[in-house]
Amino acid sequence: MRKTVLFAFSVFFVFLHLLVSCSKKDLPANLSSSDRQIKIGFSIDTLIVERWKQDCEIFNSTAKKNGAIVSIMDAANSVQTQISQIDSLIGQKVDVIVIVPKEASSMSAVVLKAKAKKIPVIAYDRLILNVPIDLYVSVDCEKVGILMAKRVASELKKGSCWSILGSKEDYNMTMIETGIYKGLSGTKIPEVYKYFTPDWNYDLSYRKMSSLFAQGLVPDGIICGNDAIAETVLRAISEQRLGKTIPVVGQDADVLACRRIVSGLQDSTVYKPIGQLASIAAEYACCLARGCEAEDIAEVSSFIDNGARKVPSVLLEPVLVTKENINQVIIDSGFHTFEEIYR
Repeated sequence: MRKTVLFAFSVFFVFLHLLVSCSKKDLPANLSSSDRQIKIGFSIDTLIVERWKQDCEIFNSTAKKNGAIVSIMDAANSVQTQISQIDSLIGQKVDVIVIVPKEASSMSAVVLKAKAKKIPVIAYDRLILNVPIDLYVSVDCEKVGILMAKRVASELKKGSCWSILGSKEDYNMTMIETGIYKGLSGTKIPEVYKYFTPDWNYDLSYRKMSSLFAQGLVPDGIICGNDAIAETVLRAISEQRLGKTIPVVGQDADVLACRRIVSGLQDSTVYKPIGQLASIAAEYACCLARGCEAEDIAEVSSFIDNGARKVPSVLLEPVLVTKENINQVIIDSGFHTFEEIYR
C-alpha cells in the first residue's frame, strides 16, 4: 500500500514538473490547448508479449487524461510492417510518434521522414540507432544485466553461466550484454556460452537449450533475455530431469515467472516499473507535442549516443525480484495481485 501511495505521488510530481517545463516555451499556434486535440502515434513491434499489452493500456489511459488520443499500431513482429505503419502515422499528421522498434537500426529512413515533417519522435523502451530522435524513455538496461549477473554469481559462488538472450537486433540486448560483463567482472563465475535468440523466437531458444543438453553440456546458472525465454530454458531443464539445481534469471516479472519464483522453479526476475514508464512516456509525448524541448525535461538523467546524436534519455531503475521480496516489489506496487501469483 505504501509503495502504491509513493508511486502516485511520484507520478503527480513528474506531471507537475512537465506542466512547468512546458510553460517555459510558447506553444505553437496549431498545438494550443484551445485549438485541437493532440494526436499520438504509438508503433510497437508486437503485442504478443504480456508486458507490451500493459504498456499500451497504461500509455493510452495516461494520454487520454492529458487531453490526447492515441493510435496504437501493432507491427506483428515485422520490420517492414512497422516502417509502413509509421509512414501511415506520418500521413495522418500525428503530433508526436512513440516507437518500440523491432530492429534498432532499421527505422532511420522513416524517422527522418517524420523529422522532416517536424514530428517529434520518442524511442520507448528500446533505443533507435543512427537517427536524431528527440527522446529515449526506458529502464536502465545495463543495470538490468548487472543485476542478473550479480544474482547468478551470488547464488553459485563457483562454476560458470550461460546467457540465453533475445534478438541481437534489439539494442537492449547489447546494453544488457554490457551489464552482464560488468556484473560478472571480479567474480569467479565466467560466462562460457552466449546465444542471441533470432527474432525473439522462443521456439529457437528452447531448441538451442535442448541441443546443448544433447551435447552433454550443462551450465551452473543461466541468464535469460526475458521471462518468456526463461520459460523455454526451464522446460528444457525439466526434460533433462535436472530439477531446481540450475538458477535461472529472467526479466519483466511476468505473472507466470512470478509464480515460478514462489514455487522455486525460477530463481529470480528483474522488475521494470512499467506503470511509471508508460505513464511518464505518455506525459512526455504530450509535452513534446505542445512544443517542449526534451532537454528541458528535468527527469532527463543522461545523454546516450545513438550514432547520430547524444539523445536526451530518461532511464528508470530496475529491481531484482526474488522469493524473499516478491510481495513487497510486485504485489505492494500493484503490478500483480496476490491472487494472480499465489492462486
